[in-house]
Amino acid sequence: MVERLYREAAVERAMKVQEVIMRAMAKQITWWQAAEILGVSTRTMRRRRREWQKMGFDGLYDHRWKRPSPKQVPVKELETILELYREKYSDFNVRHFHEKLGEEHGIHYSYTWVKNALQASGLIPVRHKRGPHRRRRPRRPIPGMLLHIDGSQHRWFQDERQLDLIVILDDATSEIYYAQLVDQESTRTVMAAIRHVVETKGWFSCLYSDRASHFFRTAKAGGPVDARERTEVGRALKELGIDPIPAYSPQARGRSERNFGTWQGRLPQELRIRNIGTIEEANHFLWTYIAEFNRKFAVPAAQPGTAFVPVPHLNLDRIFSVHHHRVVANDNTIQFGNRVLQVPSTRFRATLAGCRVAVYEHLNGTLSIGYGPHTVALFHAQGETTDRRPEKAVESAAAVEIRKKHGFPQAAWKAQNAFHTFHSPGGGSSTYKRAKSKP
Repeated sequence: MVERLYREAAVERAMKVQEVIMRAMAKQITWWQAAEILGVSTRTMRRRRREWQKMGFDGLYDHRWKRPSPKQVPVKELETILELYREKYSDFNVRHFHEKLGEEHGIHYSYTWVKNALQASGLIPVRHKRGPHRRRRPRRPIPGMLLHIDGSQHRWFQDERQLDLIVILDDATSEIYYAQLVDQESTRTVMAAIRHVVETKGWFSCLYSDRASHFFRTAKAGGPVDARERTEVGRALKELGIDPIPAYSPQARGRSERNFGTWQGRLPQELRIRNIGTIEEANHFLWTYIAEFNRKFAVPAAQPGTAFVPVPHLNLDRIFSVHHHRVVANDNTIQFGNRVLQVPSTRFRATLAGCRVAVYEHLNGTLSIGYGPHTVALFHAQGETTDRRPEKAVESAAAVEIRKKHGFPQAAWKAQNAFHTFHSPGGGSSTYKRAKSKP
């Protein structure tokens, strides 16, 4: 009955004291050795002996445990905190729950006290401390030097749906530049993420990623990447001048892996308390949640400045698209999948029959046909021609000089054809006749 008044740790301490006293009384050790074992003075040791002889086992307890601490949290507040966790925040981690107590409910206690209270009540398990971590790779000194991109598959809506969260973060500051939920990480979803960063932040130096098939070609699964053969993402990065860096182990991507641990511990709960259940609603919420995420977890860069450079001169629609090469048939059509695309007439060439052109699959589902720098046709996703006319050919300065010299008509496409005819590799003569001058 006496032991129930004390904590388990106090009982264990009393049993240890009793064992040491009995060994000293049996002359196995001296009393000053007993005091040294218990970490007390000889005077305290004599007092413990008298209390044991007078009161028995109960005299060995630390009676201060019966006296409440003046700093003790009121029982009602403790019950309120435990009830909040059980009823509303049962799937939150301790750090996230501690933040919500202060932000949403005005309860301000230390993180350690909240964690100990939840562990003592059995609401969360007691986790052992991690071992010492290996030396981390130092961060890049300024933003824009190295960006991490990765996707994490998880039950973000806390149901049977397994979705991918694509995140791009800066190595220098851990700032999130992009975070969106997609059905599956793929070439198009990765391109959309990189394009958003390039449009909003600018050109950056390196991109660190895993060796997924949309980033790199590997001759053997798990083997080294083939630098000679590029994927569509690799081709887009090369056109932008961005150096792709492959990671050969999850530990090498430790910074992004730890970041995803934070996302998995917070985002599902944030979506649940806001009753968000669709991908569209979640992605709309993420554009605003990124700012709050960065405010809590981003760190300042080691040095001032930025490595981002604006890229207003690049055609991002073409760069961030899937490229296919085709040869135009004699009837000016292109076979693309199960569709036949009709190539319209152009201003710079009478026909494109027999020419090798590029078909661009854009991220918005549309198609376009390009011949060199010219866009000769635009199509909807169903293969229907759009009402928008392709861009006009621009007459170069060299074509203007040839037209003036040889008297060609005032038409840009004729002047360009004349330029290519007079400067053909075979050195053939022109098939165009000089325009007759009027009397």
